[in-house]
Amino acid sequence: MRHLLCVALMLFSVQTYAQLTESEFKDIRETLTPDKSELWRTIPWKLSVIEAQKMSVQSKKPIFIWSMDGHPLACV
Repeated sequence: MRHLLCVALMLFSVQTYAQLTESEFKDIRETLTPDKSELWRTIPWKLSVIEAQKMSVQSKKPIFIWSMDGHPLACV
């Protein structure tokens, strides 16, 4: 059942995007793109936990770990 829902959503999105003009796409993209002044963009994100730990010790600040398992859209 979950797979059918994912397929239905994908087909709907393909049909929706096929109807977008280039101008509409650019407007939507601009709306969804976060501003470069957003505070979370100033965080020195690290991909390596070891590197983050070293930086944490040097700056005496905690580590925030964002972790997830699976597909972000809950589809397989």
